[in-house]
Amino acid sequence: MNRQSLYSGILIGLGACGFLALGGLSGAVMFTFGLVGVVLYGTPLYTGRAGVMPPHQWLDLTKIWFFNALGCALLGLLVWSLGGESVQKAQSLMEGRIAQGPWRSFLRAVGCGIIIDSVVWLYRTKKSIIPVLFGVPLFIVCGFYHSIADVVYMVAAWKWSPALLWYYPLIVLGNYVGCNVRRLVLPQEKAE
Repeated sequence: MNRQSLYSGILIGLGACGFLALGGLSGAVMFTFGLVGVVLYGTPLYTGRAGVMPPHQWLDLTKIWFFNALGCALLGLLVWSLGGESVQKAQSLMEGRIAQGPWRSFLRAVGCGIIIDSVVWLYRTKKSIIPVLFGVPLFIVCGFYHSIADVVYMVAAWKWSPALLWYYPLIVLGNYVGCNVRRLVLPQEKAE
């Protein structure tokens, strides 16, 4: 599972690199490559599993998150080492995210969690890729935060800030909360 989780991180990282390169709606559409790859390969992604794994499997979910983040960190290092406009975009993106403050950052992460959990769950249960194709650009144009993709931006920006100590854990937690909304709201027989 660790290698598969690492590969999920690499796929999401590639999508994030596409977003950095193009920006806007076209970058959001390019980001879709990452999640399409994850669902078609069936590799574990933190935001794809947080809403379906039982709470007692928190250690397994933590391992998925770690290896996803590691895969994205590798892509972030690649972007940083190449330099140029993508690094400047990553720096600007992280400055804007941190400027949102803790509460807004958390809420933006919850929104992303709801969308990603929904599209992955719909793919698994309905075998349709269409929600993925619309869901990823939706979370990006809404300004929602994805804890795994944000690792690419943080590493590519290569700027340390004490605000990262509150920012990143709140994004991870917010994604987890958002990923569990469907499970809490829908009747059990429909949700699992």
